[in-house]
Amino acid sequence: MCSVAIGCSAIHSSNSYAQEKSIYSSMATAQPVYAKHGMVSSQEAIATQIGVDILKQGGNAVDAAVAVGYALAVTLPRAGNIGGGGFMLVHLAKENKTIAIDYRETAPGKAHSDIFLDEQGNPVKHLSREHGLAVGVPGTVMGMNLALEKYGTLPLKQVISPAINLAKNGIIVTSDLASSLAGLKRRIGQWPTSKAIFYQKDGSNFDIGDRLTQVDLAHSLELIAKHGNKGFYQGETAQKIVDAVQQAGGVMTLTDLANYQAVEREPVSGNYRGYQVVSMPPPSSGGIHIIQMLNILENFPITQLGHNTADTLHLMSEAMKRAYADRSEFLGDPDFVSVPVKQLINKQYANSLAKKITLNKTTPSSEIKPGKLAPYESDQTTHYSVVDKWGNAVSNTYTLNFSYGSGLVAAGTGILLNNEMDDFSAKPGSPNGYGLIGGEANSVQGNKRPLSSMSPTIVMKDSTPFLVTGSPGGSRIINITLQMIMNTIDHDLNIAEATHAPRIHHQWQPDKLWVERSLNGDTIKILESKGHNVKVQRSIGSTQSIVITDDGKFGASDPRRADAATIGY
Repeated sequence: MCSVAIGCSAIHSSNSYAQEKSIYSSMATAQPVYAKHGMVSSQEAIATQIGVDILKQGGNAVDAAVAVGYALAVTLPRAGNIGGGGFMLVHLAKENKTIAIDYRETAPGKAHSDIFLDEQGNPVKHLSREHGLAVGVPGTVMGMNLALEKYGTLPLKQVISPAINLAKNGIIVTSDLASSLAGLKRRIGQWPTSKAIFYQKDGSNFDIGDRLTQVDLAHSLELIAKHGNKGFYQGETAQKIVDAVQQAGGVMTLTDLANYQAVEREPVSGNYRGYQVVSMPPPSSGGIHIIQMLNILENFPITQLGHNTADTLHLMSEAMKRAYADRSEFLGDPDFVSVPVKQLINKQYANSLAKKITLNKTTPSSEIKPGKLAPYESDQTTHYSVVDKWGNAVSNTYTLNFSYGSGLVAAGTGILLNNEMDDFSAKPGSPNGYGLIGGEANSVQGNKRPLSSMSPTIVMKDSTPFLVTGSPGGSRIINITLQMIMNTIDHDLNIAEATHAPRIHHQWQPDKLWVERSLNGDTIKILESKGHNVKVQRSIGSTQSIVITDDGKFGASDPRRADAATIGY
């Protein structure tokens, strides 16, 4: 049963979902959700329920995760996608093995380091954000299908069928969907193909309770169901994507799509206070820097200092600045540059950084430089977590980059195309859309994957999954995930408490400490007395998390985003 009215209406609008009273569910409440068997936590209630249904049909965590991924492309179009890319961590209980699946977008083969610069050598933001050149070669379909084929148990047609039905029959527009479409009408509405889908025939906005049908998207999903990867990377869908990109000024070709490959990589891992933290390797910067920051913070008595006290937040901020400084210098696509992973997650290196931190005064970012190591990584991303009754777990984060990506729908496909090329460094030292500074390691090159902050993470205790978590949030993702880990390990918060707790963020440059407005005002004053340039903002991230204990599975959806749901059975 549901505990929030709008969440319930969102679920029941799909008719067949959430009808069973045996399901435990939460729409971002203050209490954790309990499950005996399996659990799904995602940013959209209907997609969550679809994942639970797959688990109840006998599917494993991977089957459910792929079903959720395709469903979110319909129900959460600003971030769920088949026209973007992402990262998936898969833990296989029987083998006690965790696999990292990299289905990040790649640059078209004709892309080059000066592609977003004007004649004076200055970055042109429009080209990397709302233009055909902004679109990277999508990886989501290849990534989902790779995971299903190698680690799932159900056929593709079965797990993709709910998404096809939702696209064909329509979804009821929620307040969250209505407000996001209205708020981004300029970017989306500039493309006639997008305007025709996401706004009324007369150009007006959808109202809450209207039905949004996506017939072209249903057809694209049907081609994937019938032909697998060839139904997307070859044939009519591929041709329509290339036509759309090139008509918008881009350089993507059919060869780029046909040559795309998702990649399995070895996760990065580290130990923190007796737990093993497993996360994404490059081209994600998340895993490396989460472990690096935890290594730094392990030098301090965080538990004794207390949860979200000024001293604890000060130490966290100081660790964040040093990790993000290293990010700017060393991280990139490991297939193109040598990333010093071992050095960055080395505890001795972290100890040397910790010695430079003082408890009473902040170090200005101008005095922090990237480490001297051997040569060598959107707000509107979405994350979901899945565990099954066999102990398998999936942590998946994927994105279009900006909300609704470039805003461009490829004509006849219903597929929103990403603007992921903005995650490259258009010019070393120039900030991207999230203010992140990048260097040569993340420069634009043909067939290269841009650096990402996406950080799907699984924390292990005694070799079994303990915490499955992740978040959207652009440059803030790494720090959001860090705080979820610390909240559960250092401060022993239950998963709902850990999710609801106020968050902070520092990314080295600009030298600002962002804090959520729910943080205690006296704490903010103490931080300012230590020299922090504090900026208060509304919310940071949207975690979807599950904790596995001897007493069962407990999950929580973040209250910072509407329509999210955690459901177990």
